[in-house]
Amino acid sequence: FLTFCCLVTYFSRKRSFELLRLIDLDFSVSFCLLDLPPVNEYDMYIRNFGKINTKQAYVQWNEDNLDRGIQTDEIETQEKWTQHPGETALVSGGPKSSYDVTAITPKIDSQRLTNFLRSACQVIEVLLEEDQVATQPRRNLRSRPSSLSISDRCFQLNTNLPFLNGRRISCLHISQAQRQALLSVHGLPETSNDLSLDSKYIICVWNVWQPSSPQKLLLCESQVTCCCFSPCKATLVFAGTVDGSVLVWDLREDSRMHQCVKVNETDWTFRSPTFSTDGVFTTINHACTVLTIEPVSTSVFKEQNCGFSYLSVQEEMLGLSFQIASMDENGTLSLWVTYIFLVCLFIYLFNFYISLFNIYVSFIFSISPKDYTFLGVPQTLNIKFLPSNPNHFVVGTDAGLVSHGTRHELKVPPKWFKPQQGGPRATQVNAIDFSPFGKPIFLVGCSDGSIRLHQMASELPLMQWNNSTAGQAVIALQWALTRPAVFFVLDATSVIYIWDLLENDLSPVAKQPIWSDKIITMAVLGEPEKPTGVLGIALAKESGIIDIKYVKKIWALPQPEEVEKLNLLLQQAL
Repeated sequence: FLTFCCLVTYFSRKRSFELLRLIDLDFSVSFCLLDLPPVNEYDMYIRNFGKINTKQAYVQWNEDNLDRGIQTDEIETQEKWTQHPGETALVSGGPKSSYDVTAITPKIDSQRLTNFLRSACQVIEVLLEEDQVATQPRRNLRSRPSSLSISDRCFQLNTNLPFLNGRRISCLHISQAQRQALLSVHGLPETSNDLSLDSKYIICVWNVWQPSSPQKLLLCESQVTCCCFSPCKATLVFAGTVDGSVLVWDLREDSRMHQCVKVNETDWTFRSPTFSTDGVFTTINHACTVLTIEPVSTSVFKEQNCGFSYLSVQEEMLGLSFQIASMDENGTLSLWVTYIFLVCLFIYLFNFYISLFNIYVSFIFSISPKDYTFLGVPQTLNIKFLPSNPNHFVVGTDAGLVSHGTRHELKVPPKWFKPQQGGPRATQVNAIDFSPFGKPIFLVGCSDGSIRLHQMASELPLMQWNNSTAGQAVIALQWALTRPAVFFVLDATSVIYIWDLLENDLSPVAKQPIWSDKIITMAVLGEPEKPTGVLGIALAKESGIIDIKYVKKIWALPQPEEVEKLNLLLQQAL
């Protein structure tokens, strides 16, 4: 057994020696399991810089530097200040402790700046509009000699556009603030123009000195019965419809917000209403056709603190708040207070001008005459506000009477303005117009052809003309804007009459029939602030043409002492 164990051990050792020659261990890769970099910048610098042939020294510029003769020079400093934009006339200076800011009187005239910006923005707006339509085809619509005896020259607005063909004009309106701005209301086309707009009513905004094309095009789903501009500036358009709606368009809105239609290779923008009273305050909204809509001036509120305006006078004068009156067939007069909040968003690629409206009804009352009850309740037809005191208004009826009311008092004398004959007449008051020269007098035109001149303090008219139109109904009448004693009348047979009370207070001084194309309505435009006597009449014809006639200088140029002569004539008529 012992011998066997020795043999096993021998052979095991021999085999291990033979195998060890065949097995060899070596390493191929070496790496460090832990490598900590310097913990701060200074240690990193010391490790990289090294310590051979180097010496480190420290210097400082403070007063306790005793080892080195190095010292930085003192730097002279001076305190200044500036502010942009400046709160006062002084926008920069020395130390604030050296002066009293409150003692400096501001030299900024905010009202003058506002007026300048308003005028400049209007010019820029016109230039942008001209640039926008520069590529559109234009016609040469320069004025030409007029064939009418009452006019020197004339021109036409370009209504020969595909989307206006066959549309009858029902209404014209001139802006009170910008006399070159004109609204025209166009009905549905008599024959299809093969356009998507054939089922829509269109309101055109014109600049009469640029007659080649409308400045803006407004769309309406319902039939428009009346329209007007905002009183302070022609930037908003209001309209009443047969459905009882009051619509608002903000002309400053970006055109990209509205529908663009290509007609004959030309792009036209048709603007949808910015605001509508449909579904708003349904219990007090108009329930029937809106007959008239009028802007209410706010110029006298600073003198009469009536408590109706909720904004300051400065804000009202800037057009941030104003009133619009609308009246329907039932005699419901609604006074709308309009607040405009303007939000300007300036972006790199877009420039949107957004106007938010919050329009609410201030109060509503009905005009229900109680006199002459045997005729029934007269229907109200039109309304006008006294320009010098818009607290007062007059309402024309279908009984030949004109009602007198106010927005803030319950009763005012006289309650009615009646014809000279006394008692009711089977006639309608078709037109009313106040004198634009500050006098409390107004004209009334009736369906029997009679014309009356009233003053606000008297029930009976100062003057009345019964046969001046040979019994033809008065369609429109309006005072001249440049002469206090001149006014124009249009009757149902397309005859235009010119009255000059200083020349003849019994009959018109000129009569002009137009037989070729029936006149639907008219509007008087002019520039009363200029001494040149520019006075014109816009005539809307049955064919859809809008003619602008320049009135002859004899009736357009202001006369010497005309106001005094007219006052004397009115006093004699009392």
